[in-house]
Amino acid sequence: MRDFKLVVIQLAICAIASLAHLLAGGFPLGALLSGDEAARLILVDLRLPRLVLGLVIGASLGLTGAVLQGYFRNPLADPGIVGVTSSAGLGAVIALYFGLGGFLGIGVPLFAILGAATGAAVLLLVAGARASATTLILSGVAVAALANSLTALMMNLSPNPWALSEIAYWLMGSLANASWTEVSVALPLIAAGCFVLAFTARALDALTLGEETARSLGVNLTLLRILCVAGAALAVGGGVAVAGAIGFVGLVAPHLLRRFVDHQPSRLLLPAALGGAALLTAADALIRLLSGQGTPLYLGVATALLGVPFFFWLVRTQTRGPA
Repeated sequence: MRDFKLVVIQLAICAIASLAHLLAGGFPLGALLSGDEAARLILVDLRLPRLVLGLVIGASLGLTGAVLQGYFRNPLADPGIVGVTSSAGLGAVIALYFGLGGFLGIGVPLFAILGAATGAAVLLLVAGARASATTLILSGVAVAALANSLTALMMNLSPNPWALSEIAYWLMGSLANASWTEVSVALPLIAAGCFVLAFTARALDALTLGEETARSLGVNLTLLRILCVAGAALAVGGGVAVAGAIGFVGLVAPHLLRRFVDHQPSRLLLPAALGGAALLTAADALIRLLSGQGTPLYLGVATALLGVPFFFWLVRTQTRGPA
């Protein structure tokens, strides 16, 4: 019953954030509802796909963060820890560097998805079949470092300043260019990733007792690791493919909600997804209002500016131990 109330409250928050997101901007509510053609086009072709992407990507980041924090048994874990975000970003940068962004109209998303899949494959190959959570973390850090280094190399060798600026702007993360095409590309991948991650719920509960105890309870740790990495690759890679790198949502959303589900990983998955959706949607609406007519504020920059202080506070809390 308590979980049901939490989900209902979160759905209400998502609805409020969605309404604020749709109404943020130059057209007032009256114009949007009056049947004016320009207002209708702005609402249907610009604001709605941006809202849908914000909700879907935020949900995927929140869910992935909750799963990875449960698997690593560490509240400091987030989707970037397995290198999938960096690998997807590298794939997109390769498309931009070689001018393949217009390939079939989905060049950047396609290469970003391939990058995420490649990063996940390299992670599993490096970590090995029976890697522990610690080994997986170290392997993820190595994969992320490699992807970031190659991304920096591509930027350093960029053939012209326009390509460099396009790469830099894309890496900052934004929903500004969202369209129904991006939704159709990202939604199936993110849905598949979330579907895979949902199967980890019971195993994550057993894992809170330790790996040996979880194994004695019948948990296949190898399968669990594959589900976590593959699900993260699909869910996060699909979002990065169309919106660039957006960080810290997967760290903040699960941590804020964990206390309401008695720190039980399986009960945290749905609330973390809804929390991530509301958080990213509200953040995107806020930056639209703050940007105004001046230089636009990018979503990835805004979430980093908000997330880094929270991360510092969380690290200090973990260092001091429970009060």
